[in-house]
Amino acid sequence: MRIEIRVQPGSRSASVGGDYDGALVVRVPEAPEKGRATAAALRAVASALGARSSDVRLVAGGSSRRKIVEIDFDFPPGDPRRALAERACARRVLELRREAGGRPPSEAADGASG
Repeated sequence: MRIEIRVQPGSRSASVGGDYDGALVVRVPEAPEKGRATAAALRAVASALGARSSDVRLVAGGSSRRKIVEIDFDFPPGDPRRALAERACARRVLELRREAGGRPPSEAADGASG
């Protein structure tokens, strides 16, 4: 299963929650240097979804705030348990995106102007 995330480096602590233009917001304290923020974001996503860190990998966006990550499940394709795990993961992502903290781009722009 793939999800889009938006990494916000330099936060006070790591957290996952909120929506930014359709992407799950991931805040990490690490600076965006030498992949540290990306690695921290992958760990935070794994923790928030109840997955192992090794089950979450970067697919695209290595040097961008917007990234595509893939969550791997231990079940082979076609196994009914895999479908259950994917549905549970998708529900959790939706719950996290609804949590407070993320701002859509239009609100972010309005806040910056005034």
